Amino acid sequence: MLKKSLWLVAIAVLTMGILAACGGEKEKEKSTKNAEETITIEATNFKFDKKEYEIPANKDVALKLENVDGNHAVMIEGEDVNVTGGSSDVVNLKPGEYTLRCSVPCGNGHADMVSKLVVK
Repeated sequence: MLKKSLWLVAIAVLTMGILAACGGEKEKEKSTKNAEETITIEATNFKFDKKEYEIPANKDVALKLENVDGNHAVMIEGEDVNVTGGSSDVVNLKPGEYTLRCSVPCGNGHADMVSKLVVK
């Protein structure tokens, strides 16, 4: 009887976790659809496709990361943003210059995976 109860609790917890995760993705999808602009960053081994990206300030902009070669993610230093390959995240930043870095250790050239985000 105790084993059966533990299994039911485990299934209930797992189900709630899956539902919470699915709900979070739908919220994220909804917010990226409402973005005023989408910027795509392409990542290959040890570099992003541009040295500098420009986005408008104080507007919802979706940052989308496409891994062309290797497994990468992009983070904005000083901000709570980390976009993994194949996904996007909406940012709304103040004017300034931000540093983009690969946040997935991807090999010997990982430290060189740096670009600039200019927000005007």
